[in-house]
Amino acid sequence: MILSPSMLSSDFTNMESELKALEAAGLEWVHLDIMDGMFVPNITFGPPIIKAMRAKSNLFFDCHLMIKEPGRYIQDFADAGADLICVHAETCDHLERVCAQIAETGAKPVVALNPHTPLESIKYLIPQLYMVLIMSVNPGFGGQKFIPFCLDKVKELRAMITEAKADTLIQIDGGVTLDNAAELTAAGVDILVSGSAFFGFPPYDERHQAFQNVCK
Repeated sequence: MILSPSMLSSDFTNMESELKALEAAGLEWVHLDIMDGMFVPNITFGPPIIKAMRAKSNLFFDCHLMIKEPGRYIQDFADAGADLICVHAETCDHLERVCAQIAETGAKPVVALNPHTPLESIKYLIPQLYMVLIMSVNPGFGGQKFIPFCLDKVKELRAMITEAKADTLIQIDGGVTLDNAAELTAAGVDILVSGSAFFGFPPYDERHQAFQNVCK
């Protein structure tokens, strides 16, 4: 199990120290939520902030684009230092084209699905995706409660990946806590995104270990 803490819940006034603290705590990934105020209500940050963060961190940058028409900005995020670029199926008229565009930059292509979006929408794309992100809350805000039916969605996705004979990873984002982490990984999740349930409980090394312990 890989834990990817969401910087949305970090201390934005001390992002460099937060990144260094994550590395010191043994984390390898960090989840970066990019919001445009259109696809989701909030606005966060864009490529210039990611570029500044990249200069201060060796973490794997897991960039989740909650923005309209993300194809316009793929190269910008790749140039800023994104290791992975995740776009929402709901925002792309030509999803396969955008995924190919991500791969062409050298970043890993990922597709996110909102809770109500059916898995069928990515069935034929699975072999070319590095990962699928299952949203277990409606995107746009941190601290929301996990939507229960998303657990079944994870199980169905794991079956689809197995049937496709792919090695695509599964990530889940929204309401992930110590209370449900074990059940989620048992259902087939590879990467857990956790925001307030991680950053709200320092020290980070102990919180990271707590997640690892429950998922053994």
